[in-house]
Formats: sequence, C-alpha cells, structure tokens
Amino acid sequence: MFSHFPHTKLFSTYKLIVLHFLPSKFLKIIIMAPITYDLEITSSIPAAKMFKAFVIDGDTIIPKVLPQAIKSVETLQGDGGAGTIKLTTFGEGSKHKCVKHKVDAVDKENFTYSYSIIEGDALDGFESISYHIKIVPSPDGGSILKNRSIYCPKGDNKITEEEIKSGKEKATSIFKAVEAYLLANPCC
Repeated sequence: MFSHFPHTKLFSTYKLIVLHFLPSKFLKIIIMAPITYDLEITSSIPAAKMFKAFVIDGDTIIPKVLPQAIKSVETLQGDGGAGTIKLTTFGEGSKHKCVKHKVDAVDKENFTYSYSIIEGDALDGFESISYHIKIVPSPDGGSILKNRSIYCPKGDNKITEEEIKSGKEKATSIFKAVEAYLLANPCC
C-alpha cells in the first residue's frame, strides 16, 4: 500500500499506519482505521411495527419511554427523509449534552435507516460517527435489529472495548424499551 515510501511501517494489529520520512526531517503521520462494531437484538415484535416505532416514530416514543437517556429529538430541517437534520438532547445523567445528526438514508419498505453525527460533543476525538440500522423479520414472526456503528477517530484517538460494550448496552436498552412500550400498547 505504501511501498513507494522507503521508511513505512504498518502495524495492522493496532490498525494504524506510521510513515517516517528521513533523513532530513522526521514526520509522523498517524491514520487510524475506522472502528466498526455490529450488534443484533431480537424482538417478538414484527419488523414493520418495530421499524415504525423505533425509526419513524422514535423521535416521540424514545424520549417518552427513556426520558433519562433522551430528553428530546427536534427536527431542525427536512421531512424525516434523507438530508433531514435533527437535534437530540440527552437526559441529565448522560455523558453528552446534545448532538446534531443527518439522516443519510431511510427505506421504509426494506426497514433500513442510516444517519451520521454532524455536530456535538460526541464527536470529540472523532472525524465522523455513523450508524446503519436494518430491522429484518425473524422466522418466529418477530424481528431482529441489525445495527452497524462506524467510528472514524481523529489522530491517535482510540475507542476502548469498555466503551464499545457500553454503547452496545445503551443501544440494546433503547431498543428493548421501545419493544416493552409496544407490548404494553399493542394498538400503536
């Protein structure tokens, strides 16, 4: 990949590339590879109903069922489709105050939704953060949430296994809270 640079070292275990230009000047460039993690969560709720509640109506349902996690979601621009800009304000106990995110894609027929964080303190240390959600029908009539999170760090910023585990736990608790809401309110 960087074979034309004579003083190149690739440390794939740490997913970083260090280039050394010698002898006149020493320049160190660190490029971190994106950190990707996947999460799957099962539900007894059918895929279409879960997608509607979790994605389409999630801006109102999630703050209602988890106000300590998400205080509010406000649409700043757009109609909910691709290009829509939203402001999420987190609950008082949250590590972050608020984030703006942009809807990259929404497909109501295939139950997919993608968005990227574009502003806010959650981006501290990251070039970008994006999420890709797909809810698929399960053989038992329920559904499976498939979530891919992609973090692109700035410089040598790292995300720890503990932070990944915490992120998965938070995503699971939000999904399960929406599931519990739908089970308690079957007419929704």
